[in-house]
Amino acid sequence: MSTLENPSSQNQPGNINLNKENFGEVDNQQTYLFTFTNRKGDRVKITNYGGIVTEWISLDKNGKKSNIVIGYKNLDSYLAEPPYFGALIGRFANRIAKGKFQIEGQIYSLPTNNGENHLHGGNKGFDKVVWDAKIIEGDPPTLLLSYLSKDAEEGYPGNLQVKVSYTFTDDNELEIEYNAETDKATPINLTNHSYFNLTGDVSNLILNHTLMIDADNYIPVDSNLIPTGEIKSVIGTPFDFKTPDKIGTRIKEAGGYDHNYVLNQKDNSDKPIAILTDDISGRKLEVFTDQPGMQFYSGNMLNGAFKTDEGQAIKQYAALCLETQHFPNSPNEPRFPSVILHPKDKYHTVTKYKLSLH
Repeated sequence: MSTLENPSSQNQPGNINLNKENFGEVDNQQTYLFTFTNRKGDRVKITNYGGIVTEWISLDKNGKKSNIVIGYKNLDSYLAEPPYFGALIGRFANRIAKGKFQIEGQIYSLPTNNGENHLHGGNKGFDKVVWDAKIIEGDPPTLLLSYLSKDAEEGYPGNLQVKVSYTFTDDNELEIEYNAETDKATPINLTNHSYFNLTGDVSNLILNHTLMIDADNYIPVDSNLIPTGEIKSVIGTPFDFKTPDKIGTRIKEAGGYDHNYVLNQKDNSDKPIAILTDDISGRKLEVFTDQPGMQFYSGNMLNGAFKTDEGQAIKQYAALCLETQHFPNSPNEPRFPSVILHPKDKYHTVTKYKLSLH
């Protein structure tokens, strides 16, 4: 069962406010909705169902508040399985070819839930489980989510203990820290799958957003979005965002963006690896990470099947994802950085999204 420690709302004067409310039940487990509110009145909402970021409300340049991520106000909308809106992804974010990999001579088979390939942890990945939740007091407070992924869950080896913490600051920084340990060698690749539209209105497509990605190289993929194994220069291709450019400028030439970028930055310093800006709202989103890659997904497969709470169809290019991660299909690509976590080793990574006006 999901448990909640320190259940009282945190309302200390001068501190970030973090409180919780019931969000419904899944498989006889209680879920909660946690709300961070900072001194500026901006807020982020996260549920322990799937670790989903359901809302990020902020002021635009005109003083109007709106939600910069796609999300829902009720649990049933998530149980209808929208395409990973705001979710915490694992054990392995992105694709594993044919749902197979090998560790120390043993072949493991995973569910093929994306054509012939395995995607985002399988049929019931980390985005569809109820996490234990604990509020860690402090200034700012932290929401700590914990989950034990048992040996053979979705075909993966080893009992994997995962802890993910969310912190929201007065500087409008949402920091996500991932930690994990295992008792058997296993692949791991965790990320957050928030869909951003900085205008706060899905009728404004993200084609007019401007994007910078600090990456000299990207990973080409085949028709099933599986890496070819090549690491290719972005120079002279529609995948070059080293200089800020509007997303719509070359999107047709690219065939839509759903590609992993090989980041130049390796040390999670103060330099962002990606910057997204929007002129309508005046908002700027900076991404900081210590991960080697980032998947830029332009919402190609959004088709209007899902609607917002207000009834607006979420169409192609209505939002985009900037998913910090290791490279897709890494367990089957020896040239890519290793994603195998061994017993006695610790998985640890931090990603931060910072929102401001530009």
